[in-house]
Amino acid sequence: MSAELAGEPRRRDDLPLELRDERESLRVTGVWLFLVTDILLFGSLFAGYAVLRTQVASGPTAASLFRLGPVMFETVALLTSSFTMGLAVQAMRAGNRRALVAWMAVTLVLGAVFVGSEARDFALFAARGDTWGRSAFLSAFDILVGTHGAHVTAGIVWALGILVRVGRRGLTPRTARKVYTFALYWHFLDIVWVFIFTVVYLLGKVG
Repeated sequence: MSAELAGEPRRRDDLPLELRDERESLRVTGVWLFLVTDILLFGSLFAGYAVLRTQVASGPTAASLFRLGPVMFETVALLTSSFTMGLAVQAMRAGNRRALVAWMAVTLVLGAVFVGSEARDFALFAARGDTWGRSAFLSAFDILVGTHGAHVTAGIVWALGILVRVGRRGLTPRTARKVYTFALYWHFLDIVWVFIFTVVYLLGKVG
């Protein structure tokens, strides 16, 4: 009979590494609260985009601006990075530091590919004069997609710092908590991108 069924408290040694230290597990809760504030942020940006998406003035419409090929490439890269980050967390919980570092490195490469492709798209828009000052639609688009891209870029920098700490200190409850909270953040960004891909790009293409 398990300790839970017998009415006994669960030993912290039975918990995943990132939750074994009570102070570190409380910090995981703090990250969840941060993500709630980010949900409110992106919710307001989506609302603004929904209101302004048809206000194109003399600029391009969404259907004429977007190319789904590069966006599909970016989507595959980012969603694959979410899968590799999940493998990194599993490696961490198995105590395999080498696999953790390898999968996180793959995650960061995919994230960098996503940011690079998105930056190229924005550069092409700017070269044609399709910047955020041309119409309300472009303002809303640039702010929404740019905010997400800035979050991904910040996540890459954050993860690099985590990899340095894991390399120096190994797998401890503290470093494991940092890996886990980064994984929560990264998966959140992938979910936001699915909504951006659907609401902004797919619906924009079909009018």
